[in-house]
Amino acid sequence: MSEQQPSLMSQRFRGYFPIVIDIETAGFNAQTDAVLELAASILAFDEQGELSISKTHHYHIEPFEGANLEQASLDFTGIDPYNPLRGAVSEKDALHDLFKHVRKAMKAQGCHRAILVAHNAAFDQSFFKAATTRSGLKRDPFHPFVTFDTTTLSGLALGQTVLAKACMEAGIAFDNKEAHSALYDTERTAELFCHIVNQWKALGGWPLATPPAEEE
Repeated sequence: MSEQQPSLMSQRFRGYFPIVIDIETAGFNAQTDAVLELAASILAFDEQGELSISKTHHYHIEPFEGANLEQASLDFTGIDPYNPLRGAVSEKDALHDLFKHVRKAMKAQGCHRAILVAHNAAFDQSFFKAATTRSGLKRDPFHPFVTFDTTTLSGLALGQTVLAKACMEAGIAFDNKEAHSALYDTERTAELFCHIVNQWKALGGWPLATPPAEEE
């Protein structure tokens, strides 16, 4: 993408590339509790300027050495951290692979930074940043603190803050039996974010309307 023709993605989000994230954990403390699943949806605009999911990457994660595992959290998600059929990888391997895909997508669209999108983004970002720090990865493409929170956005756009209810209000099918899987929740959150962005465009909020010229 040339400098003379910036991509719609780089224009729409001021050079940021939104990456939709969901993380399943073994507790609520990002410093002590294990990350068990990570999924990330990369988005793209089509020729009509509609935003949708381009690709989703999904990783089962091995608990880091010394990680705390809260049984109540394991019971809630139904994840067995030590099931060999999970095909789990280390936090470092998962993040290294994800960062590679994110940087490639950013470069293709002329964006300079990724921005994390999540439902209750502060929770996911805290675990995401803690895992990145533990992994010792230096080339983190994500903004250090700015996020898009679909909880807030859906509260504004749809009058709902719970993911399942916001999806239903937006006409997005949501199966509660599939929820609390990083892959499922990420893709529903991504669809919700895309719906809100596309709805705002349909209502005339983007592109910004040019004000009428004043008569002399």
